[in-house]
Amino acid sequence: MRIALAQRNVLVADLDGIARDIRLCHDQALAAGAELLVLPELASIGYPPRDLLHRRSLVRTQWEMVHRLAGTLELPTLIGCVHPGEEGAELGNALVLLADGRVRRVYRKRLLPSYDVFDEVRYFQPGTEPVVVEVAGARVALSVCEDIWAAALTPVTYERDPVADLVGACDLVVNVSASPYNANKPALRRRLIADVAQRVGAPVVYVNQVGGYDELLFDGDSGVVGPDGTWYGHLQRWREDLAVVDTAAPGQPPAPIDELADLHQALVTGIRDYCAKTGQDRVVLGLSGGIDSALCAVLAVDALGADGVTGLLMPSMHSSPSSLTDAQALADNLGIRAYRCPITGPYDAIMATLDEPFAGTDAGVAEENIQARIRGTLVMAYANKHRAMALATGNKSELAVGYCTMYGDMNGGLAPIGDVYKTRVFALAEHLNRERERIPRNTIVKPPSAELRPGQVDTDSLPPYPVLDRILEAYIEQGAAREELVAAGEEQSVVDRVVRMVETNEYKRRQAPPTLRVTSKAFGVGRRLPLARRIDAD
Repeated sequence: MRIALAQRNVLVADLDGIARDIRLCHDQALAAGAELLVLPELASIGYPPRDLLHRRSLVRTQWEMVHRLAGTLELPTLIGCVHPGEEGAELGNALVLLADGRVRRVYRKRLLPSYDVFDEVRYFQPGTEPVVVEVAGARVALSVCEDIWAAALTPVTYERDPVADLVGACDLVVNVSASPYNANKPALRRRLIADVAQRVGAPVVYVNQVGGYDELLFDGDSGVVGPDGTWYGHLQRWREDLAVVDTAAPGQPPAPIDELADLHQALVTGIRDYCAKTGQDRVVLGLSGGIDSALCAVLAVDALGADGVTGLLMPSMHSSPSSLTDAQALADNLGIRAYRCPITGPYDAIMATLDEPFAGTDAGVAEENIQARIRGTLVMAYANKHRAMALATGNKSELAVGYCTMYGDMNGGLAPIGDVYKTRVFALAEHLNRERERIPRNTIVKPPSAELRPGQVDTDSLPPYPVLDRILEAYIEQGAAREELVAAGEEQSVVDRVVRMVETNEYKRRQAPPTLRVTSKAFGVGRRLPLARRIDAD
């Protein structure tokens, strides 16, 4: 069968734009001689629509749009949509077949994930039965995303396995997905699709969404694989794509994934799409001469172009001369506009104002945070004046332990690397410098420092980053207990200290800007801890 796979990047709830895009895909598929067109999960509205699904008028309009499309499309089309059910019934996450000028069959997703970033039970009623339709003389089994994950490594155990119902019952399995990206997931997903094809004894057509949707990133990676592991076709990663795949003509398997290159593309996609979909065309960020702000600047330039990025150099009395020269060298390397805005004068004015309230106290964190908040104020002032979006430049390691300042360096509309550990920041910086120096070498090799007091380095307050990140990844993403961390060789006092910092700084993370999710457990919608709670971290 000749099947057109349409990997799309849409704006959630833009029904008119989505309808135009579907018609365009249809016309291209028809012209290419396809016998079937397949679009991703909830392609009629975009995933995730979240509480927009409570707006029944939107759901109704979307369903009417699907029916209108059915009347205009010549090619049999499988499209993910919201199925309203009968009057007053709960909604379904559905895959529908449009053929013969009508909605011919409806399949409701049977496994509804409700873990981490997923909350589908909040909105949908699951289906109960498999659905197999006939298209071009072939028996085509319908499935939606999680339906093929029951036997995989998910955080939950399902009582049923929809794939088992398809063994021997079909000639082809279609799975439409909106499967978010995180590191290591692409390889797992490719193995899963091949395993499903082998179990069922039929090729699997997998069509995934692509692009940035708030903090979630979708990598596409759609393709068709046979029961013997043969790949019949594969779509590009991180780009909208449409290709016709012939299940009678074996093709080349997808190329191996370079993890750092893929992470780079993920973050660039997230910045680009977040800005495009929220109506932003320029960003501003503070350039400290440090590696975090340097990496964010490179990512922003790759996403928006140099003309869309502005940096503010905001030296204080504690800034080293090299920090200023490194920040300016970065701006020169990237070709972005940079302004020098010293903060010593504003800091002195604030300290004079606080002279009486601070009398008799020693200088400490409060004075350090004032510097960070002055910088945050200047970045936000530029953003307001020039209709730009501020980027928060903190990394996951700092955010995890609260090594950041509310209303200071945490200011921003988006935190591009808030889910990237510090050691990964260094690795990505080296990767981006592999062909030419974009980030000044001194920025990478010098000891990290917030430069809020004389001679300060990060290790004054934190364990070395390789140790810190190793503990954080095990504790946050793998759910390891302190006892397990110590048994694995970590020092007890260091583990106790790190765990306490993580647990006592949830309030800061709650007020952080959206963070692009690139690990299996990001600080965002997938992590929901109460702020007022007992903390057993001593």
